[in-house]
Amino acid sequence: MAKAVQKITLNRSEDIPFDKLELSQQNVRNVKAGVSIEDLADDIARRKLLQSLSVRPILGENGEETGRFHIPAGGRRYRALELLVLQKRMAKTEPVPCIVKRGDETSAEDDSLAENVQRGDLHPLDQYRAFQTLREQGLGEEEIAARFFVSVATVRQRLRLASVSPRLLDLYANDEMKLEQIMAFSITNDHIRQEQVWDTLSRQHAQDPYYIRRLLTQTAIRAGDRRAIYAGVKAYEAAGGVVMRDLFDEDNGGWLQDPALLEQLGVEKLRADAEALKTEEGWKWVEADFDFPYGHTSGLRRFYGEQQEFSEEELTRRDTLKVECDKLDADYAEAESYSEEVERRLEELGNELDQLNDRPNVFDPEEVARGGAFISLAANGELKIERGFVRPGDEPQVEADSDDSEDGGGDIGDAANPSSSADGISANGKPVSNDQAEEEDDTLRPLSDRLIVDLTATRTVALRNALAHDPVIAFVAVLHAFVLKIFYLYGSESCLELTLQSAKFSQTQGLGDTLWAKEIDQRQEAWGQDLPKKPEELWDYLVALDDVSRQALFAHCASLSVNVVIEPWNKRTRAIAHADQVARSIGFDMVTAGWVPTVDNYFGRVTKAHILQAVGKAKGEQSAQLIDHLKKQDIAREAERLLDGSGWLPEPLRTIGKESASDDVSPAADEAGDDPGSEVSVGDLPAFPADAADLSDQHQDAHDDDGYSHLDAAE
Repeated sequence: MAKAVQKITLNRSEDIPFDKLELSQQNVRNVKAGVSIEDLADDIARRKLLQSLSVRPILGENGEETGRFHIPAGGRRYRALELLVLQKRMAKTEPVPCIVKRGDETSAEDDSLAENVQRGDLHPLDQYRAFQTLREQGLGEEEIAARFFVSVATVRQRLRLASVSPRLLDLYANDEMKLEQIMAFSITNDHIRQEQVWDTLSRQHAQDPYYIRRLLTQTAIRAGDRRAIYAGVKAYEAAGGVVMRDLFDEDNGGWLQDPALLEQLGVEKLRADAEALKTEEGWKWVEADFDFPYGHTSGLRRFYGEQQEFSEEELTRRDTLKVECDKLDADYAEAESYSEEVERRLEELGNELDQLNDRPNVFDPEEVARGGAFISLAANGELKIERGFVRPGDEPQVEADSDDSEDGGGDIGDAANPSSSADGISANGKPVSNDQAEEEDDTLRPLSDRLIVDLTATRTVALRNALAHDPVIAFVAVLHAFVLKIFYLYGSESCLELTLQSAKFSQTQGLGDTLWAKEIDQRQEAWGQDLPKKPEELWDYLVALDDVSRQALFAHCASLSVNVVIEPWNKRTRAIAHADQVARSIGFDMVTAGWVPTVDNYFGRVTKAHILQAVGKAKGEQSAQLIDHLKKQDIAREAERLLDGSGWLPEPLRTIGKESASDDVSPAADEAGDDPGSEVSVGDLPAFPADAADLSDQHQDAHDDDGYSHLDAAE
């Protein structure tokens, strides 16, 4: 006969007056965590008690019940009820629903631990669905956050999961996806695109949230892009543009999904600003673009305005501010303690003085009428205005002197030989020279061309000899010729036959944004402001200049003639060798100058073989083998990350005769390669891979060499 299964009986619930309850010392929860007692009390006041207390009767000396009960499980609820009683919001005799346990099958500590450990946290997806239901019932995000003691940001993040495809949410519910991955997908509402990305990812090893975000935003433009800052995200949205935002991570304003619309808005605003500048300041022309290639002002004469004079009122105000600033600064220097108020006042005074001293330039109206300006965008999205350029065709017409034509480079005087006869006169079949004709004529005639050539040739040789004995003036003369060439494109000529050429590199993208180009432009601007406006006044200016400034100006002009560009039709072997000599003499190399290999400037423009060779040289062959299975774009990104700080340089950037990390494998790579059997694990590479395999069939290896394409959105 089958043995009957013994049925369990549950502990009965009873309503026990609050003043008959007390905390048990067997409660295992001693560390404060979770919702505060005050918040829990407010919640109980709003929705009443949702969970009974677990209690045990307190027994007397003889084992009989005393009518009082202690609470091994539910101590925080008891504390919240106690607070409500103290606040007079609940009577101390209010019945409290309790589960009463009589018997000793388990201890009080056992029950307390079981209640806390066996409690399961709500799944984020369930929390999202619950928040969604409450919002549909009319509750706002702030009210939901207040009711459940979470931040408004948490509520918004959970509600943002509504933007994720239901198919992906089901995968997350079945533990086939992680919460971080779901959060990454929530930056876009395009369910089809989300599912396409996941289908691709599911066949790959790399499924990092960062990679998901990158794939979803690869055709979008960051809100921090200078074009977005300039056009304005609000204007973009008002025009119907969509912005993807990531509530789970810092996204700096999100991503703009319609690059064409942003481009249109930016161009329209640039045109309006250019027209306004042209009208307000009277320029003949104004060119506007998001960016101009490096050297876009080549061939144009630059002129500079004079700083606007101070008015009497401004001078008085400046003197008053300076006196107050100096006194406050001196008193504060003697103070023993920090004063936020004084610091703030000093900053205010400094800012106002800077504004007064930063005088606008006033240009010559005649120059403005024939000149123009360029408008572009700086890196921070603000307008960058370059004023004061004159095109060759707009220069005032000046008759060229007959003696200004350049010599062909032969012996002086060869091209200036007079005619073999003087006015066609000959004697005995021989030409009669002008000198002879003049000797026979009492009429005062101009000197003959040949005589002038001979006399001036004599003066030239004598002046050469004299100048050689005066190094200071010789230096000034060369500097004068250089400055005329660099700053006065159509100025008067120098008597020194020197040629100074300054090659332009407008074909190289991004060159104007480098630190080196910006420093050169700043020097050019500063000297342009200081030099006299007329080339005729330049000589006296240079003679009066102090030696240090004169040498600095000379170095600036000379530096602009440097050219070590290697072109297919001109290898320039000797010039490159001389460049190496110059570089070694001044201790220059591209690593210390700050150049680092990136996808844009190198890895994205060479073949996979070149990339792997570079990684092998700098980090060892094992490092190269760890990424050689990836697609071209991903190898390029990994190479940029791995070689950061390595000091590796491609061959055209190396200085011959100067040691660098490019010449040999790095010490770390040497150690890894000493033992043929040694292995390099993935853990040896920092955070490998940053971006793993190519996640789209559209990404091919066709972006090699000069054919490499760059998304406009990646600017």
